[in-house]
Amino acid sequence: MSIINPQDVCNELYTIRDLIRWSASLFAANPLFYGHGTDNPWDEAIDLVIQTLKLDYTHYEIVLDARLTQAEKLHLVTLIQKRVEQRIPVPYLTQVSHFAGLHFYIDERALIPRSPIAELIEARFSPWIDEENIHSVLDLCTGSACIAIATGVYLSNPDVVIDAVDISKDALAVAETNVKKFEMEEQVNLIQSDLFKALKGRKYDVIVSNPPYVDAAEMAALPDEYRHEPDLALAAGQDGLDIVHRILKEAAAHLTEHGILIVEVGASAQALIDAYPQLPFIWLDFERGGDGIFLLHKADL
Repeated sequence: MSIINPQDVCNELYTIRDLIRWSASLFAANPLFYGHGTDNPWDEAIDLVIQTLKLDYTHYEIVLDARLTQAEKLHLVTLIQKRVEQRIPVPYLTQVSHFAGLHFYIDERALIPRSPIAELIEARFSPWIDEENIHSVLDLCTGSACIAIATGVYLSNPDVVIDAVDISKDALAVAETNVKKFEMEEQVNLIQSDLFKALKGRKYDVIVSNPPYVDAAEMAALPDEYRHEPDLALAAGQDGLDIVHRILKEAAAHLTEHGILIVEVGASAQALIDAYPQLPFIWLDFERGGDGIFLLHKADL
């Protein structure tokens, strides 16, 4: 049984401020999980309302007391209802995700972008490789293509070739929407491939990957919000390293002599260290938080 009657709510609320306050209170009163761009009910409410109304985050406060139309209120209340009752993450409700200061299209065919790798892209992979030495980049397990596109946006050389690879046709359809949105058809190449299988002979100065890395125990304990995301983008076997093992085995053949490999493994980091005690993993630190991302040079592999 629904806990919300949308029409009743619409009759009681009038302004943007009303909708944000009401939804924040509702979120706080229910056992929601945050982790797709916010970490609290208030920011979650702001994200949902402001994104749905297509307002600019830098100016929305000046219209907080603007009255909403009945249609706008009904649409918002319906989305808020889905967030609470179906536990659908806000980015899937608004079809907007934020990554590296950019806005991407997203839906349930692809993982919601949230990787700390964004900070590394914003720094143009400094200090780990000179930007002038970056001519080719591979985004492995690209999903929505957020890493590939952000890399193209931040690197100053518009001639850098970026291959964005995923095994999922559905994810690549989302990626194509984003490539067109950012008008990067000439720079970002979408390739369907099981990791490196379709990349024979190709070498890259940077290989970056946010692959599936959730282990079996963690998959079984995932909050409902994460169960809306594709299992293919999350699950990676008993220890969470099924995909990473393959990446480590094959990456060297696809790196230039000065190339670097960057991979996110999240909570599977210790299992990776235990599995490869001989590898000199460099574990990256991020000013905005996040961990479980390693870097290796071609020579290390």
